[in-house]
Amino acid sequence: MTSRPEFYRFHNGEKAALQFADAEYANRVAGLRKILVDTGVDAAVFSSMHNISYYSGFTYCAFGRPYALVVTATECVTISAGIDAGQPWRRCYGDNITYTDWQRDNYWRAILSVTGAGKVIGYESDHLSLLQKSKLDSFLSPAATKDLYEPTMRQRMHKSAAELEMIRAGAAVADVGGYAIRDAVKEGAREIDVAMAGRDAMELEIAKRFPDAEYRDTWVWFQSGINTDGAHNPVTARRLQRGDILSLNTFPMISGYYTALERTMFVGEVDDASLKYWEANVGAHELGISLLKPGASCAEVTHQINEFFAERDMLQYRTFGYGHSFGVLSHYYGREAGLELREDIDTVLEPGMVISMEPMLTIADGQPGAGGYREHDILIITEDGNENITGYPYGPDFNVVG
Repeated sequence: MTSRPEFYRFHNGEKAALQFADAEYANRVAGLRKILVDTGVDAAVFSSMHNISYYSGFTYCAFGRPYALVVTATECVTISAGIDAGQPWRRCYGDNITYTDWQRDNYWRAILSVTGAGKVIGYESDHLSLLQKSKLDSFLSPAATKDLYEPTMRQRMHKSAAELEMIRAGAAVADVGGYAIRDAVKEGAREIDVAMAGRDAMELEIAKRFPDAEYRDTWVWFQSGINTDGAHNPVTARRLQRGDILSLNTFPMISGYYTALERTMFVGEVDDASLKYWEANVGAHELGISLLKPGASCAEVTHQINEFFAERDMLQYRTFGYGHSFGVLSHYYGREAGLELREDIDTVLEPGMVISMEPMLTIADGQPGAGGYREHDILIITEDGNENITGYPYGPDFNVVG
């Protein structure tokens, strides 16, 4: 019988053009290796989509299979499943090993071939499951394990010039989707029809701007009426009616990088009660933007916006934090939890960070002005303030449509 390998290298074809130059990934890996030295780690074994994508450029499709990136003082190797063949190697910075599935846990045997046994292993506590952590301990027999969740998150929070260029492009694509949605809004249209118009416009714009990229995961949440009460409510086939509150949300995904545009809209007309909440939320949005500058802490910004709403007896309608970081993240992976505008986050803003301002008020069904009100801009923190890279207008003057 022909013997089957536990893992092998399938370097099929030529390396593809990644979303960033090799020098960008070399700088990121160099930053990681400094973290390894500082923490006494011999090998980082990352399993999260966000860290693998950030350090290697490869954004995996799990479908129930584990993936990894192993970084040592000399090696940078992605570990991928055989079902993907040569694509992970073509789309990653560094080396790639394919593990086979004819024997359980060949994934860990492939990782061991890079780390060696008895080393100090770094892992991500926010992603590694209890099951996989037990297998890490069994197969790698580490001398010690250290959590690299926080230091890698902090590295990702500070964007390079190349990342800022990518994020600016993403914000511009989000605006394209926003205008397409605005054009599609009319009485009788279904949420799904409007959402598809925005998504299609963004997909075409991404392909125009990034002809060498892979395309996936760009989406729209377009909500109407009661469906606006939550920020992440799925699209439905509900038909728009005159006077409906709407929530426009466009999310282009470019090589693992997420950007967003979110706007309150109304179909045809807006009643006085709704206008009161909408204008208050716009006021909070503008206040929040003015507060995002170097030296301000996330908690301080949050408390000042809270005071704005409390003075108007609206703080009880706030449903979540006022903003978050951008970069390698998505609705199903990644989060730089240390850079969110919440009361319990004391991170101080620094130049090169990217953060949203997105206040939201939700008024319960049956109450005057019922619905969810949300505006969302993306801000780059600069040396003396911020750069707003979102262009689509907010507020009643532009967004009563249809």
